[in-house]
Amino acid sequence: MSGFLESKPIQTWQQQYQQGFSHTKSLLSFLEIAESQVELIQGQQFPLRVPLAFARRMQKGNPRDPLLLQALPLQKELLAQPGYHVDPVGEQNDKVNPIPGLLHKYHGRVLLTLTSACAIHCRYCFRRHFPYEENNPGRKGWDKAIEYIQQHAQITEVILSGGDPLSVSDNLLLQFMTRLEKISHVKYLRIHTRLPVMIPDRVTHELLEMLQLTRFRVTVVLHCNHANEIDQEVEQALARLKQAHVTLLNQSVLLKDVNDSVEALLALSYRLFDNAVLPYYLHLLDKVSGASHFEVSQQQAVSIARQLIDRLPGYLVPKLVYEARGYQSKVTVDLHM
Repeated sequence: MSGFLESKPIQTWQQQYQQGFSHTKSLLSFLEIAESQVELIQGQQFPLRVPLAFARRMQKGNPRDPLLLQALPLQKELLAQPGYHVDPVGEQNDKVNPIPGLLHKYHGRVLLTLTSACAIHCRYCFRRHFPYEENNPGRKGWDKAIEYIQQHAQITEVILSGGDPLSVSDNLLLQFMTRLEKISHVKYLRIHTRLPVMIPDRVTHELLEMLQLTRFRVTVVLHCNHANEIDQEVEQALARLKQAHVTLLNQSVLLKDVNDSVEALLALSYRLFDNAVLPYYLHLLDKVSGASHFEVSQQQAVSIARQLIDRLPGYLVPKLVYEARGYQSKVTVDLHM
């Protein structure tokens, strides 16, 4: 396909995916940080995973780097806090999760977990305890998901999430989309992904062609929490997606010591917009076990959101939201509290 900016990866995105950091010692060595400077978990059940491309954007010698803190397994994860659960948003029940790999929480939309794999293990991930072994249907399980969508004519949008749906190969993704396109009442496809930010070379020629030629109106929702996550390679990947007529949105999580300041979020909104990405949601932390040290109080979040409204044009202000069990949409935080 002509017209797209070309990238020239030294390795394929799959090779980069497999060769990321999986041991804290090697990551800290790369970043020139002594192990004595951080309080690490030993033998954690939710292991470290960080792509090299993302690690290169971390500040060397800085154990408080906002990108590093999102991925580094710390002793703080062992703190048991009231109100924190393994299933913070109530996904693990038959009503919401009627068949493996499919979540039906919201009217007119279903979410499919095509894979449990991610390029990075975010320490605050609300699905860090999700039973993917029971919800990773693979190709054999697609039949049930497709049949469910066919039987529910009110479903107009399919959301691919995960894990990260772009962890799936272009060939498998094309096969799935081809089957989905045969369901006439599905009009919109949304892909929630961190891979264009984690490994920009994931935005391949084949992926772009697929997204451009599909009959679906495609939205890619990125997950970027800090302006430093966007370097020149990420900018080029986002430009390629934009040229493929993909709508680009971003959602962030408000995280203590990562982006819990007005200046950090101002920089992020402008950095995103400079790359044709609109801020979408700013999430309060989902109270998942192991992530309590990232919590920003609702009072502080409201104060930050008010200041963003004062300093940003309206289209660059992300909506402050949280997710609650049983609700059929995100809950917008009242900024007049």
